[in-house]
Amino acid sequence: MEEVIVRVEHLSHRYSVDWAIRDINFEVKSKGVFGLLGSNGAGKSTTMNIICGVLNQTEGNVWINDISLRENPVEAKKFIGFLPQRPPLYPDMTVEEYLIYCANLRLMEPTEIGKAVERAMERCGVTHFRSRLLRNLSGGYQQRIGIAQAIVHRPKFVVLDEPTNGLDPNQIVEIRNLIKELATDHAVMLSTHILPEVQATCDEIRMIEQGKVVFSGTMSEFDNYVAPTSFTVTLDKAPLVEELAKLEGITKVDDLGERHYRFHFATDNNITEKMIATSVAKGWQLEEIQLERLSLDEIFARLSGKR
Repeated sequence: MEEVIVRVEHLSHRYSVDWAIRDINFEVKSKGVFGLLGSNGAGKSTTMNIICGVLNQTEGNVWINDISLRENPVEAKKFIGFLPQRPPLYPDMTVEEYLIYCANLRLMEPTEIGKAVERAMERCGVTHFRSRLLRNLSGGYQQRIGIAQAIVHRPKFVVLDEPTNGLDPNQIVEIRNLIKELATDHAVMLSTHILPEVQATCDEIRMIEQGKVVFSGTMSEFDNYVAPTSFTVTLDKAPLVEELAKLEGITKVDDLGERHYRFHFATDNNITEKMIATSVAKGWQLEEIQLERLSLDEIFARLSGKR
């Protein structure tokens, strides 16, 4: 049975009179990428900051490697690496100077720091920039340095807050690949409000909405909520909507105007292939067909019971 690195039990926090999170429970295993997904203001940052020891919770507890974060915070934090949304960089330091500084902050043994810094730079692909000032690095490489400082002390648990925020598409792919590589020997928690991020990198996911966990499961289980439930078509010679609705598997058809239609279906069963074949057979002259997926807002609404 795979080792559990983090246990979060009945975690709640209140700012003034309002509860930011209420009765959050989950576990994080020793390897893989664990996604913490939620809209802005849902309670992700509060949960993450408590888990990293930045914020003291109102109720509940967190155990890191079986150490209570509330009772023994210094010892528990030795097993945590944290990358905030904005990397905590000192722009006038070189890459190597900065990582040495971070290793000292983590109370590492002085004799171990040199090797640890080399290992972190190599892991994050920044060894060739060791003598460059942080201010002179691109956004993608600054993010790599941010990850390097989070793993320099070889923590068992690494927390990344919006790690691809503000990066260009190539940099996003590079950081995603780095995260997956880290997950081979670290437990990685990825906090984000961007659905493609969790789909691209995560093994398990917890979705928080209005301070409560509204989904808990594997990525494949979550994909059931984002599967297509409708498709749009453009037909040059469309029949009446009533005839279009007779297509097997279709539950409803909307006339969008100007030869465009939206078809709703309950199960896939090669529904688009059936639509294409029927259009050809009946001479509807289909020009375009496109599956539609639920938006993240719609998924949040469905999981939180708002619709």
